[in-house]
Amino acid sequence: MGSQHNDHLKAAVIRKAFIKLMPILLFSYVLSYLDRVNISFAALTMMEDLALSAKLFGYGTGIFFIGYFLFEVPSNLLLTKFGARKWISRIMITWGMVSVGMAFVQGEMSFLVMRFLLGAAEAGFFPGVILYLTFWFPQEFRARIISVFMLSIPLSLAIGAPLSTALLGLNGIGGLHGWQWLFIIEGLPTIIVGLIFLFVMPDRPKDAKWLNSEEKTYLQGILDAESLKVAKKAGTNVSMAFKHPIVWILAIIYISNVTANIGLSSFLPRIIKEQGTFTNMQIGWITSIPYFVGVLGSLAFGFLTDKYKKPFIFLLVAILLTGFGLIFAGYLYAQTVIAMAIISVSVAGIGIYGFKAPFWSLPSMFLTGAAAATGIAMINSIGNLGGFIGPSVIGYVRDATGSYASGLYFLGGLSIFASLLSMFLMAKYSKIAQED
Repeated sequence: MGSQHNDHLKAAVIRKAFIKLMPILLFSYVLSYLDRVNISFAALTMMEDLALSAKLFGYGTGIFFIGYFLFEVPSNLLLTKFGARKWISRIMITWGMVSVGMAFVQGEMSFLVMRFLLGAAEAGFFPGVILYLTFWFPQEFRARIISVFMLSIPLSLAIGAPLSTALLGLNGIGGLHGWQWLFIIEGLPTIIVGLIFLFVMPDRPKDAKWLNSEEKTYLQGILDAESLKVAKKAGTNVSMAFKHPIVWILAIIYISNVTANIGLSSFLPRIIKEQGTFTNMQIGWITSIPYFVGVLGSLAFGFLTDKYKKPFIFLLVAILLTGFGLIFAGYLYAQTVIAMAIISVSVAGIGIYGFKAPFWSLPSMFLTGAAAATGIAMINSIGNLGGFIGPSVIGYVRDATGSYASGLYFLGGLSIFASLLSMFLMAKYSKIAQED
């Protein structure tokens, strides 16, 4: 009876935590990603209005991640000091204000400065939420929970593509360009949700008014036991994150995913625009297709990872789908076969977003406490340099060759390289992760 009671208790607690926490977390990251990539839709008219070259636009898109890189680890350490509720709220309010400020850039220099500031403002949000999830959900549920959270990425693009292109139609209203309205209307909700986060979200189970005393004690007991188990293997201090080789290997693998994701999302509307005489609204809907498919990939990989307890294998599969999908997309783009190219990009989308659940379930298997906070931030910080690499390389190649095909080959090739690293990771660490 005791075991049966505990099973019911666990199911009830996890269900409550999911219902109370995940909607706000999911919507927050939708806003985060929308504010990050809406620049690609603004570019449909903004580049001409401000006379920005593809190369300069690529640098401006990518410099966001330099600011992100510099402030990521300090931000996550401050989160452990001030608490997730206050710090994540601060991040959202700050980046919302900067995102609205993007509406008032005047040329190349202000464009570059504001993109850098946006990255600095948002730094720490994603690894902070990943760390926050470890405060609430035991390891056996984590891949599924992360996969749900990661739905926000393809959802933000699937919804944001037609929304953003529709907002471009406000051009001329109030004396503002359509892209200026885009930044204002999509930036303001982030400030509002940041304030809601501050007043609604509890830091840990003991702070949740919607859990009774038995539920709080039970959930915290499971989480503490898991943290203690990891701590005995690897320690909890900050230095362990710098010493553990898996942190550096995961960071390099993550670079490939972010490079593919941001490189593709930053230029996909422009790529489609060059393939035919599409209206901005049509471009928005076509752009959304790979991201709708990516939603399915995210859910499927999260479910399968938890069901079969094989995060390393599903990580490898996701990376291979990304690599070969982008390589074939480059070939089909060069042949101007737009329908097949979109299908190939959709396959890559399954890999790009399916990657997230198995990948982000790995760090907490090896790190806990301050080491986890630092390690997760380091992986995300280093990996997000791919957000600078992807747009910069694609923009440079487009100006040099007049085509986006070589840029897609580059993204795909980087993913194939990452698949080799993931095989090494699987061979070296999969047995360690499964040890009792």
